[in-house]
Amino acid sequence: MVVSTDEQIKREVVDRLYWDSRVDASDVSVEVSQGEVNLRGNVPTYIAKRAAEIDARLISGVTGVHNRLDIEYPTTLRIPSDQEIATNIKNLLSWNASIDIKDISLAVVDGFVTLKGTVDSFWKKLRAEELVLDLQGVNGITNELAVVPSEDVLDKRIAEDIVASMKRGAAIDVDALDVTVDGGVVTLSGSVPSWMARTAAYDIAKHTVGVRNVINRLAVK
Repeated sequence: MVVSTDEQIKREVVDRLYWDSRVDASDVSVEVSQGEVNLRGNVPTYIAKRAAEIDARLISGVTGVHNRLDIEYPTTLRIPSDQEIATNIKNLLSWNASIDIKDISLAVVDGFVTLKGTVDSFWKKLRAEELVLDLQGVNGITNELAVVPSEDVLDKRIAEDIVASMKRGAAIDVDALDVTVDGGVVTLSGSVPSWMARTAAYDIAKHTVGVRNVINRLAVK
């Protein structure tokens, strides 16, 4: 097995960032130490910040990514006021078929958004956050949405559903994982061979009925 060196990883991360049209890599610096990638510098949007992290995670040999990129909107761009951002968020969430806006409240201060209220699935909590972060003028988010499932699901059934779904995916070796559920909170531990497998396991857990939260402690080895 060929083991990637830090310099090889760095070159591949930089190449991928320059390839990705969502990221202006000219203002991004990349440092790698023992497979851990540090991203620093400025990007114009949250989309670019998130894309840069995903790009780095997909490189073979990467064991972790520390995303320290700052968002610096172009000076020629008009930044919406907090009230305008709040209105845009309400409209966006109300237009989304999977989100019930009536149980959600929000506040915006200096571009930082706080979401409160309830949703009936963990993935909907994450979806609401993704939608908000893509809006112009948003500098960050505190997601305090509580997950209140529409039906009571036993922890044992949740764990069984997650494991059964993982077994259907060739990229995940369930024998190397440990899935525990307590009060609807899922903890994933153990090891996986790649970040794609780690993401796949997390996606399975977050979309399972009855899940309130997912703690992902899977190590990439």
